[in-house]
Amino acid sequence: MIKNSKKTIPVLVSGALGRMGSEVVNSVLNSSDCELVAAIDTNKKNNGENISQLLNLKKSEIIVSNDLEGSLCSISQDYRNEKIKPVLVDFTHPDSVYENTRSAIAYGISPVVGTTGLSPSQISDLANFAQKANIGCAIIPNFSVGMVLLQQAASVAAKFYDNIELIEMHHNQKADSPSGTCIKTAEMIEEYPKKYNQSLVKESETLKGVRGGIRDSGLNIHSIRLPGLLAHQVVIMGSPGETYTIKHDTIDRKAYMPGVLQAIRKIGKFNSLIYGLEKLIF
Repeated sequence: MIKNSKKTIPVLVSGALGRMGSEVVNSVLNSSDCELVAAIDTNKKNNGENISQLLNLKKSEIIVSNDLEGSLCSISQDYRNEKIKPVLVDFTHPDSVYENTRSAIAYGISPVVGTTGLSPSQISDLANFAQKANIGCAIIPNFSVGMVLLQQAASVAAKFYDNIELIEMHHNQKADSPSGTCIKTAEMIEEYPKKYNQSLVKESETLKGVRGGIRDSGLNIHSIRLPGLLAHQVVIMGSPGETYTIKHDTIDRKAYMPGVLQAIRKIGKFNSLIYGLEKLIF
């Protein structure tokens, strides 16, 4: 950890040695208006080592810490009299993201959360906590601008289609399913309230779950986990005589970085929880 000397946004990265976290570290180090002030990771083997040397990135004095709470406390004290609020970017694990986010808010640090797996009740609790603390908090299921455009298109098209199914495909090291991105897409489709996929026949499954998960609205969601995949989503809508398919493929994690930086730059202007990248870019 080190206090920056310029009028840049101080950024802490939790999960700094992970696939997404390391991309965030690289983007922050190469940004002209952000500065890395802490790198946190649970990998104890690398505790105390220089983050730039570990990841072979642009030179930095920041060392890796296993202590999220200590990092939050130290940075919040360093910037308690500054106008620019520090930001915590979290790409960790569904098991720890709720506590990480709550801790950041408690220390007056704005969380930008890319980790999925938060339940609706947890998001509601964090929203209430952020509002009481007067702290901006961004929960972003997907940082890709292309994915935001897919979701916008799907929400508009839902008015015209009664039968819609969603397929999300990710690498086999993703812990949660369905993905937070796919849940967000379903929620946006459901903003046009009606019952989807009403069956015309009595359906039966000879293999349990073969029709995927079914939401209360009737939307079907199918999750695929395979090595070789990164992040992919397909929305298929059908009506008599036609289908309408919207697809988005992420082939490199660099695609998420413009969205991450946008969230870092804008979350300090809010004093409540923001859910979804579209709230920050439109």
